Amino acid sequence: MTTSNIKRLTRSPKDRVLGGVCAGIGNYFNVDPVLIRVVWAVGFFAAGIGFLAYLIAWIIIPEEKI
Repeated sequence: MTTSNIKRLTRSPKDRVLGGVCAGIGNYFNVDPVLIRVVWAVGFFAAGIGFLAYLIAWIIIPEEKI
């Protein structure tokens, strides 16, 4: 497998609302980023860990190079 065929988890610089984390996860799993944002918001309000998890993901996941 060449490096161009490897699928990488990256933050999206184009389809971002805050940091591009949800759009990057949506692109990686071929899911609508709005669905990921809704799940993340529910996690934020229900469990209270959504905000911390988003910040950690924002720091850890590299931004996609255009």
